[in-house]
Amino acid sequence: MVYILGGWQSDFSANWSRQDWGLADAFSEAVAQGLAATDLAPSDIDTGHVGNFAGELFAGQGLLGGFFGLVHPEFDGLPTMRHEAACASGSVAVLAAAAEIEAGRYGLSCVVGIEQMRNVPGQTAAEHLGAAAWAGHEHQDARFLWPAAFSDLAEAYDRRFGLRYEHLMAISENNFANARRNPNAQTRDWRFPPEAFTADDVANPVVEGRTRKQDCGQVIDGTAVIFLASPERAKAYADARGIPLESLPRIKGWGHRSAPIPLDRKLAKSVEGGHVFPQVRRAVDDARARAGVSLADIDAVETHDCFAVTEYMAIDHLGLTAPGEAWKAIEAGDIALGGKLPINPSGGLIGAGHPVGATGVRMVLDAFKQTTGAAGDYQVDGARTVQTLNIGGSTTTTVSLVIGT
Repeated sequence: MVYILGGWQSDFSANWSRQDWGLADAFSEAVAQGLAATDLAPSDIDTGHVGNFAGELFAGQGLLGGFFGLVHPEFDGLPTMRHEAACASGSVAVLAAAAEIEAGRYGLSCVVGIEQMRNVPGQTAAEHLGAAAWAGHEHQDARFLWPAAFSDLAEAYDRRFGLRYEHLMAISENNFANARRNPNAQTRDWRFPPEAFTADDVANPVVEGRTRKQDCGQVIDGTAVIFLASPERAKAYADARGIPLESLPRIKGWGHRSAPIPLDRKLAKSVEGGHVFPQVRRAVDDARARAGVSLADIDAVETHDCFAVTEYMAIDHLGLTAPGEAWKAIEAGDIALGGKLPINPSGGLIGAGHPVGATGVRMVLDAFKQTTGAAGDYQVDGARTVQTLNIGGSTTTTVSLVIGT
């Protein structure tokens, strides 16, 4: 088992360019604040991992593992790696760090997720993010590639099962409401009139196809950091602080699946009447099987909702409903705080924010908070087991983790 000792998240409403900050400044802050939050010293860290999607495109910067050496002299010589899987970059960094610990190579790892995206115009950001699709082959006629791609997903759901827009907007409303409880959420102070959650072309304009403004997560800057430990290092950490080892959450199970990069090939492979993305379902099931749990054991979920329809898809792929029937869980209030299975109590990507490379790490940190009772106003009562679901591209890479005490 790999233990989670804690971590830290930046304020996702921050604009680093306005602070005259670059990636290195934000990286240094994240690691320093993470060490302070967990009462760890730089000398305690054996290895460093970075999740980042597009540092080269947004900031002209690669080799982000080298930033560890800027944080503290003790990190000079630290073995480091950078990992890329589009929006799942943070999760694959977590998987790599956990694998090193499981292999016995290292005992304590620092995992940083980071992305800067507000330093370029919106159209440029959209073009950079399009690198996670099959370049030159997908959605060439779209101004905003990903809103167009997930419009196609909404179209596929509507064609196969039927889809009502009010159900998508109920997802967005729920995530914005949860975000108001989260002191680090990008949208915590945002307020909307009721018509913003309708198909009103003024209050909720079309972005691409079936995708409207309130369907979308935003382009933001952000970092998250967590610290993973072997059982031996976790026990030493707990003993030194007078806390029981059993109070520290563990990564109890993991699922990691990939699919062909084009969205149309994924849709063509799915069976009518079944799950739209079979590999997403497999990743969810793999994580639970490895953890030895079922859906009934999951107390909360942090899932990918880059668009409202992404979470709509996730609801049935998580098994909360049959394929195409996510609307039943939405109407019943099952996904709300206090519901049968609260989804995105943090606010998710729509509410909390989606700094691409940081999202998977942030999800793990929120799972840590939930399972240790440290989530504050967005705490799920009695949460002991949380599942994450993080996707890269149009579910080209899917990672799911089961985290619990």
